[in-house]
Amino acid sequence: MEMHEVRYFLAACDTMNFHRAASSCNVTQPALTRAIKKLEIELGGALFRRDHSGAQLTDFGRLMRPHLEEVLGRTKNAQQVARSFLRLEAAPLTLGVMCTIGPLRFVGFLNAFRQEHTGIEVSMVESVPSRLTELLLSGSIDVALLAQPGAFDQRLNVEPIYHERFGLALPAGHPLEGRDSVHVTDVRGETYLSRINCEYRDYLAELCRERGVDIRRGFRSEREDWILMMVAAGMGICFLPEYSATHPGIRHRLVDGPAVSREVSLVTVAGRSLSTAVRTFIDAVRAHDWRGRIEAGSS
Repeated sequence: MEMHEVRYFLAACDTMNFHRAASSCNVTQPALTRAIKKLEIELGGALFRRDHSGAQLTDFGRLMRPHLEEVLGRTKNAQQVARSFLRLEAAPLTLGVMCTIGPLRFVGFLNAFRQEHTGIEVSMVESVPSRLTELLLSGSIDVALLAQPGAFDQRLNVEPIYHERFGLALPAGHPLEGRDSVHVTDVRGETYLSRINCEYRDYLAELCRERGVDIRRGFRSEREDWILMMVAAGMGICFLPEYSATHPGIRHRLVDGPAVSREVSLVTVAGRSLSTAVRTFIDAVRAHDWRGRIEAGSS
């Protein structure tokens, strides 16, 4: 069954006249008649009964009409979806983002991307690096923003996009606020608020242990916003990437001796075919100026 046969049949249903149906389809009447005859052979029964008054649907034709209308409708819908996708209209993209990435660092990029590519529908999945890696490899997400102290899975393409340093997040008025930078040993004696999802949590804890500092943990949470609110309320301090220190009332001082930084990378699966929407997104990430620093109330 070919779609032009279905289209000619439905045109004849609307006009009940093969001549007018052929004219509406911009074909000759013999061509339309042959196509309908072929459709009748394929379906196994006569669709029309023709006499001097014109064409009339047979009982079989009336039975088949709604089914063939549905076939044509679905085909048109599929064609529209395909055209929209290829023009990046309603093109889907699923982005994985580490829950420790400061939103203000990335929202500016997403806003600019949305304005330029209004047809790409971006869905965001927030999780820890290990889980996002699993989702990438399974095909559940298309691309991810990741950072981790160790090596990435060899099945991934990893493209660095920006660096950021870690520091201590402090409440306003804290004694360390007056310093330009701090040392990892400055957490000694402080109530420490543990960010459970921090991918550098174990690395930072080991730095403290190597320097004889026993971290005194007061609260632990998976929620970054809760930890930041606790810091602002004077309930403790925590290590925090510099672009995440955006909560009002928080002061941020970079860690020196040693300096600790992370590299946030754009990650995809090596060798996997990418959709037009994903390639467009990757090109936009590469072209974006990630060096522009967000002022985060850390002065």
